[in-house]
Amino acid sequence: MATYIMLGTFTDQGIRAIKDTTKRVESFRAACKGTGVTIKEAYWTLGQFDVLTVWEAPDDATMTAMALSVGKLGNVRTQVLPAFNEAEMSKILGKML
Repeated sequence: MATYIMLGTFTDQGIRAIKDTTKRVESFRAACKGTGVTIKEAYWTLGQFDVLTVWEAPDDATMTAMALSVGKLGNVRTQVLPAFNEAEMSKILGKML
């Protein structure tokens, strides 16, 4: 499974319904069951981004579908970043010329 970081900023709609933000994450987490995707962690932050979530997905295409599904709801604008743990990064570095 690949790991992804999703950064989110609230839209006007999302901030108007801010009191439901934790419920929205739980609802989306439940909706992901059976898709091969899981939301491992969710954090609400201060600064440039309002939300940071850590995901696991089988591949980029599946994660892209999930990111588009989140965006379609209209509460956040997202950026998705592939993330590598130390062991994965060591393998990547081993492939360098």
